[in-house]
Amino acid sequence: MNKERTILIIKPDAVKNKKIGEIITIIENKFEIIKIKKKKISLEKAKKFYKEHEKKTFFNNLINFLSSSDSVIILLEGINVIELTRNIIGNNNPSLSSPETIRNKYGKNIEENAVHASDSKISAIREINFFFKK
Repeated sequence: MNKERTILIIKPDAVKNKKIGEIITIIENKFEIIKIKKKKISLEKAKKFYKEHEKKTFFNNLINFLSSSDSVIILLEGINVIELTRNIIGNNNPSLSSPETIRNKYGKNIEENAVHASDSKISAIREINFFFKK
C-alpha cells in the first residue's frame, strides 16, 4: 500500500482550550507528522480555503471562526491516512460523533468542532498546496 498525505487543522477553539498536545498525541500515535505550523489564518485565506461552502448559510460563521485566532496546521503521512484521519476526528457535529473521536472529546458544536481534516484525495492535495506551498 502507498502512503498518502493529508491536512489536519487544530481549530481556534481547541487551541484556546489548550488541547493541541492531546490532539497531536492522538494523531502522532497513528501517523507521521511531516510538517506543523501554528498561525492565524486571515479572513481572506479562510474565505479561499472554505470556498466550496460560500453559498451556504453557515459560511460567514465558519470563516469568522477560523480566522478568529491561531490554528495549528499539520501535514500528516501514512497508509490510508485520509480515511483513517476522518474516522479519528468523527462527525462534523460533535454530539453525533462516537465518544472516542477528537470532535466528541474536544468539540463544542458544529462550528467549534476542534479540528478540520481533508475529506478526499482531491481535497488533501488542494489543502496541502494551500498551506504548504513548495
